[in-house]
Amino acid sequence: MEPVAALERIAFLLEREDASPYRAKAFRTAAEAAHGLPPGPVDAAAAARLPGVGPKTAQVIAEASAGRTPGYLAEVEARADPLAEGGEELRAALRGDCHLHSDWSDGGSPIEVMARTARDLGHAWAVLTDHSPRLTVASGLSAERLREQLAVVAGLNRTLAPFRLLTGIECDILDDGSLDQEDELLAGLDLVVASVHSKLRMERAAMTRRLLAAVRNPLVDVLGHCTGRLVTGRTRPESQFDAAAVFAACAESGTAVEINCRPERRDPPTRLLLRAVEAGCVFSIDSDAHAPGQLDWQAYGCARAAGAGLGPERIVNTRSADDLLARAFAV
Repeated sequence: MEPVAALERIAFLLEREDASPYRAKAFRTAAEAAHGLPPGPVDAAAAARLPGVGPKTAQVIAEASAGRTPGYLAEVEARADPLAEGGEELRAALRGDCHLHSDWSDGGSPIEVMARTARDLGHAWAVLTDHSPRLTVASGLSAERLREQLAVVAGLNRTLAPFRLLTGIECDILDDGSLDQEDELLAGLDLVVASVHSKLRMERAAMTRRLLAAVRNPLVDVLGHCTGRLVTGRTRPESQFDAAAVFAACAESGTAVEINCRPERRDPPTRLLLRAVEAGCVFSIDSDAHAPGQLDWQAYGCARAAGAGLGPERIVNTRSADDLLARAFAV
């Protein structure tokens, strides 16, 4: 394995196991520096003189350039067990991911790195869904910045074909259920994920009205992490709403309910996932990745979906890009 590949693989596995983002970033920074190395062995002292390369990453470069498997890589590979049991058939059927972030908002990697990683994981397509402008803490995209991003995506697709990076957004659902971006711009995107990120403890009836307005909006394709809960680390309780009414509206309007795969979210909770299944909803199994290695987290959602009795016909990610763009989200 070449030094760049070894460093990138370590970074991917660290992101996959949800290690410190700073640690993973150190290996990605070193990989960028190692691109300029000539072929052949490089000793650790020489590697450490490269910008952004420290003792650990220099040792990886030295070992890989000498034709050996780096010890650090062997350690993280040994920890890389399957993420979840169950759902393997669903995971194999997935063709894409409807929710991921780049460093244009609160993700940690460039758009191209996220797209290439999705492709290398076997996807035919992925949807770039950086945040909308009101989420300033996540560097949400103004209309102007989103238009700039569309041009970047178009350029990447000319080089990544046949893989397709689809245009999208994770759009904030405002307090009254309207959307945090220009309707004309949203209408031109390939897919819109709508999520609540503020006033998560809104009174039940008001939150129900808010969600109903969003999922019935013809511009919305996917309802993202519907309860907003966090179950690990800095925990947060579920938002309260009339789940029967909201999921019935999703089924009626063809808005997919997201099975969010982030380990700290696991949203919707199992009891609500089962209610959405009973309501006849379709689903989107999404990594909500903020780093390349997190794209592999779809395994968590596939296990949950299989446990709820869902088959590929109810999962929009199993469809081709053309079918996804047709927005025919019905069973």
